[in-house]
Amino acid sequence: MSADRAVLESALERGEEEGGSVEFKERLSRDLHLAEGRLESLAAQLRHRVLSGDGTATYVVGVTDDGGIAGISPGAFSESMDVLSILADEADAHIDDVETWGVGDDGDRGLVGVATVRTGGRLADDDHIVVGTAGHVDHGKSTLVGSLVTGTADDGQGGTRGFLDVQPHEVERGLSADLSYAVYGFTDGDAVHMDNPHRKSDRARIVEEADRLVSFVDTVGHEPWLRTTIRGLVGQRLDYGLLVVAADDGPTKTTREHLGILLAMELPTIVAITKADAVGDDRLETVEREVERLLRDVDRTPLSVDRYGVETAVEELGDSVVPILRTSAVTMDGLDDLDSMFERLPKTTAHDREDFRMYIDRTYSVTGVGAVASGTIDSGSVEPGDELQLGPMPDGSFRDVEVRSIEMHHHRVDRATAGRIVGIALKGVEEAEIDRGMALLPADADPTAARSFEAEVMVLNHPTRIRDGYEPVVHLETASEAVIFHPEGGQLLPGDTGTATIEFKFRPYLVEAGQRFVFREGQSKGVGTVLDIADGGGES
Repeated sequence: MSADRAVLESALERGEEEGGSVEFKERLSRDLHLAEGRLESLAAQLRHRVLSGDGTATYVVGVTDDGGIAGISPGAFSESMDVLSILADEADAHIDDVETWGVGDDGDRGLVGVATVRTGGRLADDDHIVVGTAGHVDHGKSTLVGSLVTGTADDGQGGTRGFLDVQPHEVERGLSADLSYAVYGFTDGDAVHMDNPHRKSDRARIVEEADRLVSFVDTVGHEPWLRTTIRGLVGQRLDYGLLVVAADDGPTKTTREHLGILLAMELPTIVAITKADAVGDDRLETVEREVERLLRDVDRTPLSVDRYGVETAVEELGDSVVPILRTSAVTMDGLDDLDSMFERLPKTTAHDREDFRMYIDRTYSVTGVGAVASGTIDSGSVEPGDELQLGPMPDGSFRDVEVRSIEMHHHRVDRATAGRIVGIALKGVEEAEIDRGMALLPADADPTAARSFEAEVMVLNHPTRIRDGYEPVVHLETASEAVIFHPEGGQLLPGDTGTATIEFKFRPYLVEAGQRFVFREGQSKGVGTVLDIADGGGES
């Protein structure tokens, strides 16, 4: 809900007049306003308003024809936005932004809202790539991404990183404590940057204007939040990893750990040596050699972008080759090369199924819309009005829900496909009932909630040996859950690869063969692949 009523008051002052760009509606309903003949008439009206406003129209919903504040229920407001979205689509336009306010003493008279409608159809379903960042705290991940998406040089104090951090304590401390998201794109080879990343409509503009999108999932570098970093690298449908190493510090223990996770998830990875402006050439050479040794130690071939060029790096990047380039967010050195790579790199995530699936990473509630589940679409496609299943719930059941609307980087879309990072507003469930790690599936799916599963695991690090009853946390898709290990043969030593039955300790999840995961407990860690589901869900 917006605290600033200036947008509403400005629209009411301008008023609804013939030939103007403002339209007042008390509410819009599917039965009345989408009826045959009415839809075409209202779409023509919307097109006229958009043209009158040089490409932008303002719809004030929840007011009478003369601009009097009426207020409508959240459900009626949500339906009004769905209908307005359909009308806009018919008129080759889209809803760019929506702001709402409660009316009455305690908002008891309902909602009034302002929807900004802009010319141009919604996002086409062209492929775009999703990049996950990793690296030690204060090595410049968020600053580098901030400079990439804005095209703006950093002030030397990490100023551009503020474009990504979403929590006040993160900005105050200069440390990221949760996953952040950013986007920029390309049109005809030219970068399309954000002017003001703090304005959600600016992110929506990128989605609308760019022919090719690059979305970033910016993870956390501080050791206490390693669990969040693993969630970002395991639980998102990433195409590439971007590992940063600061020139003034060099590779650290955290660098090695993050690299191990990237490679365990089989992500093609690029290494950016950051803060090149802060050191001399000799130090840069030393750090680059250290990075090359680190890569060779894990059977990867380093490739210097400075030496071999962007074209070669794009062609060779894969399972065994890791490009390295030197960058500075202050001088912008190396960022043109990163732009060139991201503009040319192909999408890598393969989708073996056609049916829709999305694992939920975040949930929130929006006034007038309701519960929203956010995540990266794993496979298939989804549209408003689709009937889905949500689950598993703690008892192993799945709930029937309906898609109200879909947004991608604050841009409402009428269809989203595999690889998109989206927020899906759901009808039929409260936000408090949705948990991270749950999945959205088609209504006709027949899913099984797993209490345990068989897996092949490799122990990367452990002080002694893993015995029956070992209890780490498993990071699988977007779930991070305590489990109990039952190794075949009773134990696994550091460096061992073997099979184990893994039992979720508190609740079931949707698990399938082939999924990769990371497990961790203290300094102990390992990776694994699901082989088979051991049993179904239900109350424990």
